[in-house]
Amino acid sequence: MSLNAPLAATPPHRAMILAAGLGSRMRPLTDHTPKPLLTVGGKPLIVWQIERLRAAGFVDLVINHAHLGHKIENFLGDGAAYGVEIRYSDEDEPLETAGGIAYALNLLGDGPFMVTNADVYTDYDYGRLRPVLAAMAEDRDRLAHLVLVDNPAHHPAGDFVLVEGRVYDRLTPHSSPLTFSGIGCYRPELFRGIARGSRAQLAPLLRAAMAGGRVTGEHHPGRWEDVGTPARLQALDAELSKTHVPA
Repeated sequence: MSLNAPLAATPPHRAMILAAGLGSRMRPLTDHTPKPLLTVGGKPLIVWQIERLRAAGFVDLVINHAHLGHKIENFLGDGAAYGVEIRYSDEDEPLETAGGIAYALNLLGDGPFMVTNADVYTDYDYGRLRPVLAAMAEDRDRLAHLVLVDNPAHHPAGDFVLVEGRVYDRLTPHSSPLTFSGIGCYRPELFRGIARGSRAQLAPLLRAAMAGGRVTGEHHPGRWEDVGTPARLQALDAELSKTHVPA
């Protein structure tokens, strides 16, 4: 079966890992290596994510890619070595977050799915999203569920506010903004206004849904790091190399 072939049925708990970024802030490290394959603690960033997803019961994965994407496919293969099944969404050019998700809808099926970034490191338990996806399957009015984290030093202004389980734009005077972790659950309808193959950002879609009260969320107070610069990569690698022994 082709890795790019859509599934005939929609199994529960399908997850997408976003891996199509150019990694411009990581250059020259990403000149010849896609950012998700940069190594910390003895294994690539994306493998840390795959292992956490598998442990939480997400074994049906879709990974999008663009920059040096063939190297991601060559490294991960069909996912069998990690106890998962991987299908790939190959973008000729990065389509940004919403555009990339819309392009992969034929692989993600008709039900709600979760999405996370390849280039973050977190102790968030993805298993918490399994009941969320089940609830979203029954509630068609709920378009998205976002995991928010404390604002990191490089993003002190935050993104959105969380009020009684609902997420709103940070410009509303409800409370102190939190940062969107990139971890979320979505109904396909959120993206169906995007022409397949076009570039589109996620934030405008979310803000429109928030205005209608259609976005829920939660706060994760634990570990979350956007490994977005060589300095952050080096610091995380030094930490994990002391505590993790590669298999």
